[in-house]
Amino acid sequence: MTNTPTADVAATVEQIRRLETAGCEIIRVAVPDEAAAEAIPRIKSQITIPLIADIHFDHRLAIRAARAGADALRLNPGNIGGAAEIRAVVDCARDHGLSIRVGVNSGSLEKDLLARYGGVTPEAMVASAMRHVDLLQSMDFTAIKLSIKASDVPRTLAAYRLLAARTDLPLHVGVTEAGALYTGIVKSALGIGMLLAEGIGDTLRVSLTRDPVEEVRVGFEILKALGIRQRGPDLIACPTCGRTQIDLFDIVEKVEARINTLALPIKIAIMGCVVNGPGEAREADIGVAGGKGVGILFKKGEVVRKFPESELVDVLLAEIDRYAAEVPSSKVIDTRHPDD
Repeated sequence: MTNTPTADVAATVEQIRRLETAGCEIIRVAVPDEAAAEAIPRIKSQITIPLIADIHFDHRLAIRAARAGADALRLNPGNIGGAAEIRAVVDCARDHGLSIRVGVNSGSLEKDLLARYGGVTPEAMVASAMRHVDLLQSMDFTAIKLSIKASDVPRTLAAYRLLAARTDLPLHVGVTEAGALYTGIVKSALGIGMLLAEGIGDTLRVSLTRDPVEEVRVGFEILKALGIRQRGPDLIACPTCGRTQIDLFDIVEKVEARINTLALPIKIAIMGCVVNGPGEAREADIGVAGGKGVGILFKKGEVVRKFPESELVDVLLAEIDRYAAEVPSSKVIDTRHPDD
């Protein structure tokens, strides 16, 4: 999701383009007012991925966003008005061929459900989601997606597991308000990763108090770790020990900065020990190791050549460029079966 003011078209487009480069496949923008809704056509004309309008409290903004060209809507039917207002949104979405994601968050549950279930429980969250689904379906609307997020992992897992047992509707997964970089990555990797490993989830968003480009990068790392999607390099680096005689931290940071937008699925190893490095990273496509003034380049664990240790970064990057040139299809590889 973008974090720019949506009405600032230039800033929003610039951010979305960076997200596209990072691999973002669906973008969501906040629509808090008419100016944001009116900006949607100008934004869409300059991006290449579907745009979802995020609406709260005012059903008229959902209608404006749909008419402006949004590809889908994200809303909570419980906070945009009564039956007449919801029906107006549903009719407009149907007329424009849009889906609606019902987004339930632990922080905005209905008061009657809080009283019935004794607080913000997974059961209360599922009840809220299914209440909204039943409402939309009663209006003969079926293009529905669901999300049901909490800010803690156990409750998120429990809620999604209950929800997946209740419905076959597509599920958007994530841990909401996960926090800053480290805590947010840990919560998201556990929450999203465990759900995906169980076959729960169709789309995802990593929520970090950070540049949203980092959210996309973390999302792909979760998918790569599970063997679901392969996009971009898989960087292997030893954690260092007393035998390390090179500034491995600096080397890894320089290489990572250069390859973090590369879509090519390549396994790269950077090791701090010329004795054990190649063997420990035998499955890497390309790797380097260094120590005592000597660097080595290896492929699939076999040493290719030696060179001065000071050239480690340059040699590795040049070899990555050479490898990429030999593989014309530097695209995302989806390792799931087509019928999954």
